[in-house]
Amino acid sequence: MSDATMQESETKGVSRRRFITGTGSLLGAAAIVGHAPRAWAGVRAAAAPIGSGAHVPALVIGTGYGGSVAALRLAEAGVDVHMVEMGMAWDTPGADGKIFANTTRPDDRSFWLRTRTKQPLSNFLGFPLDKNVNCRTGILDAEEFGGITVYQGRGVGGGSLVNGGMAVTPRRENFGAILPTVNAAEMYATYYPRANSGLGVGTIDPAWFDSADCYQYARVGRKHAQRSGFPFLFVPAVYDWDYMKQEAAGTVPRSALDGEILYGNNHGKKSLQKTYIERIRATGRVTISPLHKVTTVTPAPGGGYTVLIDQLNTGGQTTVTKTVTADKVFFAAGSVGTSKLLVGLKATGALPLLNDEIGRGWGDNGNVMCGRANHLWDPTGKVQSSIPTGGIDNWDAGGAFAEIAPLPTGIETWASFYLSITKNPHRARFTWNAAAAKAELDWQTAWKQPSIDAAKTIFDKINRKEGTIYRTDLFGTYKIWGDHLTYHPLGGAVLDKATDNHGRLHGYSGLYVIDGALIPGNTSVNPFVTITALAERNIERIIATDL
Repeated sequence: MSDATMQESETKGVSRRRFITGTGSLLGAAAIVGHAPRAWAGVRAAAAPIGSGAHVPALVIGTGYGGSVAALRLAEAGVDVHMVEMGMAWDTPGADGKIFANTTRPDDRSFWLRTRTKQPLSNFLGFPLDKNVNCRTGILDAEEFGGITVYQGRGVGGGSLVNGGMAVTPRRENFGAILPTVNAAEMYATYYPRANSGLGVGTIDPAWFDSADCYQYARVGRKHAQRSGFPFLFVPAVYDWDYMKQEAAGTVPRSALDGEILYGNNHGKKSLQKTYIERIRATGRVTISPLHKVTTVTPAPGGGYTVLIDQLNTGGQTTVTKTVTADKVFFAAGSVGTSKLLVGLKATGALPLLNDEIGRGWGDNGNVMCGRANHLWDPTGKVQSSIPTGGIDNWDAGGAFAEIAPLPTGIETWASFYLSITKNPHRARFTWNAAAAKAELDWQTAWKQPSIDAAKTIFDKINRKEGTIYRTDLFGTYKIWGDHLTYHPLGGAVLDKATDNHGRLHGYSGLYVIDGALIPGNTSVNPFVTITALAERNIERIIATDL
């Protein structure tokens, strides 16, 4: 952005801020529900990354669910926004003509700064699955801490690029244990519906599900669950179901039916790039800088905050460090990214007034994985859609909700595979290691035992009923449980503890947390709809009162 353009943007930002302040919450509320007048500027062409010395009214750190909600609603309310994203833009095809790599054929697009893949399933039929790759700023980060590996999306769209797309709203009776200081009636009447609409959530056609070859694995999972007395639930997802039907008919390129999920999905999945971020770009008020990593945030002498940002190349090296000033800063780097950054800022004296709740309340959403070996008369299918559609709910009796997950190997495996979300009470804490100059997490692998015990309330019973056994070849040698990982990091800057009840960080005006770091460790289901709904709630209040 040129100096003249920056000055023009700043002038417009000042006038807009005065206007918003003068009109109070009325404009903010109208913009949030989508009824405010909009003068769309069209989709903004690819802009130059943010320049050193720039001033922005609002800086959003991260482009995942919370950050995308904040950027869109701020822009609709008339505020110029800049988003910085540590990962790549993921808008350019590779040599194979595809943006994203296939799940079964990982390459240098697949992992974040690794020379060897670290796949969630490390083995299959006795053979190791990981392979050497070129080190690059790929899409999936397998970040290793002392007792757990945390899988996170890297790129514009954050975790939406790499998750399974299961868009689950928690049962209302469970909500009080998830976010006890949030009004459940408002969430279920306003913000969950808004989030589901914005994310493009839909449910599979049950009749098509019953006939589609690609969901044979899920039908087997349903049969086994129901025969053991467990309720089977159709789970909403963010996939274009019409596109998937065309995939099955062979009239469009395969995406979910080619197993694409772990390293991105090239066609049918409605990631944030196709929902919130598409609308963000259409406002003409938001710019995004990929391959930019925030390292420091400090109060600026003249008000607002001075932010240091490293621009990275695709090898992960810093090419230039930039200094930017922002009136308001929204931390949306994901539970782990936000927590690590805030812990470091407090410990190093950049933001010493942050309270002692920073870094606390982190959990893994009770994630644990397992597989079952079925009988020969229960094949699960060679072609399996990578988008899960069914779940087994034993939360009340056993503390577990299990998604019936695909195992898209391209061959018949006679295996049923599951990712369970469990009522695990353990919470970890991020602390600052001054000698190593990095944040560390004190999670212990033994803390997964409550998750295993909860999952066993489902699968031990199914195995007894069906006369089947657990698979022992998926997570190592003779290892039943995938207890080494989480796909659903939550907490570290918990709502109404590290922040007030709408995400304002204690000790500093104009600093906000608006992502999964706000949620204390568990949502009872897949968390991204709750993260989105909470962000919608919080940004509505922030726009109405803080601008």
